[in-house]
Amino acid sequence: MRGLVAICKRELLSFFVTPLAWVLFVVFLVAQGLHFQLVIEHFAQNGLLSDQTPLQAFFGNTVFFYMVLFLFVPALTMRAFAEERARGTLEALVTSPVSTTEIVVAKYLAVLLTYAAMWVPTLLYVVVLGRSGSIDFGATASAYAGALLVGATYLAVGILMSSLTSSQLVALSLSGLVLLGLFLVGLVGESFAKDGTALHDVAVHVSAWATMNDFAAGIVDTRRVVFAASLILVSLYGAVRSVEAARWS
Repeated sequence: MRGLVAICKRELLSFFVTPLAWVLFVVFLVAQGLHFQLVIEHFAQNGLLSDQTPLQAFFGNTVFFYMVLFLFVPALTMRAFAEERARGTLEALVTSPVSTTEIVVAKYLAVLLTYAAMWVPTLLYVVVLGRSGSIDFGATASAYAGALLVGATYLAVGILMSSLTSSQLVALSLSGLVLLGLFLVGLVGESFAKDGTALHDVAVHVSAWATMNDFAAGIVDTRRVVFAASLILVSLYGAVRSVEAARWS
């Protein structure tokens, strides 16, 4: 456990001393600020649509939300193992007293904590909306939990992609393509498969759009949580196997 914590701290420190970290933070906040402004302008011009709130629209009801994830999640995970491979330090890392599982989990926790920190400043939007009307804090907490769940799932996939290559650019591209593929499979399957069919049921649970819509409305479906947890575990297990292969290469 000490080794896991030490590696996690090292990853966080090494990331935040690079200009990339602060560039990502600034661009992420600017992008989310523009997103929030577009949502507010839409509601100001059109009024409330049915029972939807601005926060519900902000969290997953626009394509912009997912475009940001497809860009920033791969950017956060691309260096996790690809950089170690490129520098030739991965072999030394995997032969240290720390287990491969601890190494993978530590790097995953580092990017997950970074991702969560990027969302903290957006709580200002809740304050802004709270001054102009009532806020459902239960649904708001659920919306942030949904963003964390979807992000955690995507980050695990990104860690797996980074463990497969020594090129950060390749890791970035692979992660983006796989995440886009998962998103489209869920969205298309949910939209075109007949209700009640096995395909539709699977697509609904795969769909990040459906997941965020539910969480933003304060609906927490444990089946979605189980699916996300399963994908996280499978992705991290794949990363462990990939990194272990470096021990014998």
